[in-house]
Amino acid sequence: MNRKMITYSLGRALRIEGMLLFIPFLLSILYQDKGTLPFFITMVLCLAIGSLMAMKKPLKEDFHIKEGLILVAGCWALFSIFGALPFFISREIPNYVDALFETVSGFTTTGSTILTDIERLSKSLLFWRSFTHFIGGMGVLVFVVAVLPMDRNQGEGSSINILKAEVPGPEFGKLTSRLNVTARILYGIYIVMTAVLVAFLLAGGMSLFDAVTSAFSTAGTGGFSAHGESIKFFNSTYLEIVLIVGMLAFGVNFNLYYAILMGGWKNIWENDELKYYLGIFATATIFMAIKNMDLYTSFGESLKNAGFTASSIMTTTGFVTVDFQHWNAFSQGILVLLMFIGASAGSTGGGLKVYRIGVLFKTVFAEVKKVLNPNRVVNVQHDGHVLEKDKVRSICAYFVIYMFFFVLSFVLISLEGKDLVTSFTAVATTINNVGPGLSRVGPVENFFHFSIFSKIILTIDMLAGRLEILPILILFVPDVWKRR
Repeated sequence: MNRKMITYSLGRALRIEGMLLFIPFLLSILYQDKGTLPFFITMVLCLAIGSLMAMKKPLKEDFHIKEGLILVAGCWALFSIFGALPFFISREIPNYVDALFETVSGFTTTGSTILTDIERLSKSLLFWRSFTHFIGGMGVLVFVVAVLPMDRNQGEGSSINILKAEVPGPEFGKLTSRLNVTARILYGIYIVMTAVLVAFLLAGGMSLFDAVTSAFSTAGTGGFSAHGESIKFFNSTYLEIVLIVGMLAFGVNFNLYYAILMGGWKNIWENDELKYYLGIFATATIFMAIKNMDLYTSFGESLKNAGFTASSIMTTTGFVTVDFQHWNAFSQGILVLLMFIGASAGSTGGGLKVYRIGVLFKTVFAEVKKVLNPNRVVNVQHDGHVLEKDKVRSICAYFVIYMFFFVLSFVLISLEGKDLVTSFTAVATTINNVGPGLSRVGPVENFFHFSIFSKIILTIDMLAGRLEILPILILFVPDVWKRR
């Protein structure tokens, strides 16, 4: 394993975090709040330690997938460990485990919180909280690869191994011949979409601070809000509709946006995942709207609330406009299913991903056909093309690993003695990077009441879900740490 190159790369990434911290540091000066010194200290630490780690450039600069996985896990861990310091140093979150939980929830775009009174936080810390969603949305390493020039001696394969290890979904699309250019294209699309969303939110009467922080949270499909009531605080149908469109847009595979920019409009109609994604959303919305009609004054209001909640949960954003804890069991069951399904592969959303769910169902149907007619050749197809058996096998293997990780986490969380719904949905909402769950982790509740042990387990779940488990598991394999 190329440890020197991993250390060097982590140092460069840490320096980037130090530079990013300069933005909330300036805001803290502007607002004259408690964040000035904490952000300054954290910024200096990131720049100093990062510079020490990246001081000596290793001669051997190649990266294999193993190094890529370790770098991804290490980078997310470092970003979170240092990113939690402003909360902790300011004493606005006095327990470091709580500060780490909140920060990991931000970077992994989960949106679960331990805060009981969000609006008591300083403005600069509220901004940093949402900014972590924006940074983590497209991936920390995608950002680093986008902003740092590629070293001449570092092969293109090194960057692709880094990005493959991090980018959400089962497949990373190489849009151009150079991976750092690809990363910049993805971030360019991401930034433009976010800026457009800010403009629409401002047009709806939001303040600049609320518009920017809400757009960051929507872009990263994270769900942190500067208000305890989340989006319900604004009481605006216009803003809710804008955010429904925004959440759904950021839940689409970004490679599809690039294809559209290049004139590939036919890709929309040929993309199976997009059809399933919108179809599942529409079906869930209609069913929940019908079942909840008796709770609202009109079907239109029920449809709006169902649509907002369905888009929020399916894209794993986690914004809230209604307390769906009071919805019927059927609607809550749909929401739990949406937590697991998640958004599209290659989007900023979490969950198992619509692509994987589609392939899993097609694989089951193919096996049923095979049982009924053993001599029949049955292939699994996606977008009109036959999928390679290795790809189908890897998706099935991921599902098994995912379920094992979920069950293990659920058992560990259950040791605390909370009710079944709380324990189950706490794990479901963190491992799928959603935010709110049901019962004691419902839309108007929080995670403060969990023990330190449970918070650590749920923090690991958030990281595992965002990185799709493998980079976390590989850290515990002894052979990985052997020197080459």
